[in-house]
Amino acid sequence: MQTNWKIGSLFGIPLFLDPLWFVILGLATLNFGVAYQEWGTVIAWSAGIVMALLLFGSVLLHELGHSLVARSQGIKVNSITLFLFGGIAAIEEESKTPGKAFQVAIAGPLVSIVLFFLLRLGASVLPDTSPISVMVGDLARINLVVALFNMIPGLPLDGGQVLKAALWQATGNRYKAVHWAARAGQILGYSAIALGFAIDLLTKELAIGLWIALLGWFGIRNANSYDRVTTLQETLLQLLATDAMTRDFRVVDADQTLRSFADSYLLETAPSQIYFAASDGRYRGMVSINDLRLIQRSQWESQTLHSIVHPLTEIPTVGESASLAEVINKLENEQLPRITVLSPAGAVAGVIDRGDVVRVLAQKLNLRVTDAEIKQIKEQGSYPAGLQLGIIAKSTSD
Repeated sequence: MQTNWKIGSLFGIPLFLDPLWFVILGLATLNFGVAYQEWGTVIAWSAGIVMALLLFGSVLLHELGHSLVARSQGIKVNSITLFLFGGIAAIEEESKTPGKAFQVAIAGPLVSIVLFFLLRLGASVLPDTSPISVMVGDLARINLVVALFNMIPGLPLDGGQVLKAALWQATGNRYKAVHWAARAGQILGYSAIALGFAIDLLTKELAIGLWIALLGWFGIRNANSYDRVTTLQETLLQLLATDAMTRDFRVVDADQTLRSFADSYLLETAPSQIYFAASDGRYRGMVSINDLRLIQRSQWESQTLHSIVHPLTEIPTVGESASLAEVINKLENEQLPRITVLSPAGAVAGVIDRGDVVRVLAQKLNLRVTDAEIKQIKEQGSYPAGLQLGIIAKSTSD
């Protein structure tokens, strides 16, 4: 369920606010407002909210840096969202090479570094004691901190993305690189939680300790997410069409009349929805019930299934050795309810729909998916909301 609020777009990229963003906005306003009390109550609190908004403006520019570099590589950017821990750019797929992945990863910190130097330059030309000079200087330091913090080498931080790109370049294996960078992120996350609790116990700075622990928890959760998605990507490449296909179809005689076919199969209480016609020991193609309905019933006695069959060369097919990622991409790109799997000899080996895809993944990865859920997926022809297999499969393509 989408709970984020759309507030506009920038360079064609939708901008969203997470409701929890207002929590950190309030805390940032409080922090700056208290720090600026020497300027008087009205000016201090006004400056506080301006600084809080400028802080998130800086975060937005940081994420925009990632987004524009990704777009320059032909990668779609779905959105930028500001939330409790800063911002995140929803980039649809991975860069094609380690070098390009590095460019996307480093773009955000570079924007923050550039902002730091520009703001420092601006502060240097303003009177030292003026509130604006102090605010510009503070914002400069904040951008430097944002850049340095994000360069910590562990996913989901930008430094983790840089580490991933470096490991990808060194090993030649993107998936192994993500696993290692995610592991680094998990270690850093647990370390942050431990540090947060230590600060609480030793210094009694409960707010600071809790915030560091929350950052650690956020890091662990997202590092785990990277790890799980990467495992899923690897699995989609390892599993083949033959692993997921079923023989949930009927082979019928292509030489029989349309009347005979209708009487034998369409009047059954639970007729199969998929039919392949064969004659002389060869598959002739798929029979569509909708095509049968287009033929006048007066002609059912004289016409055979040959007249309405769709040859295998004209229907969507994959080979038995096609990866499950290829199967999913074909299903999604062509918006198919199912796809036919052919043997090396060109015979029908099986069929695959989205329910079959989820079933084999559940078996391979020990996911908790019930038979009732598989049945529902088959009937609805769509994946569960939390399992974006179309996007994940697309990200595996070179």
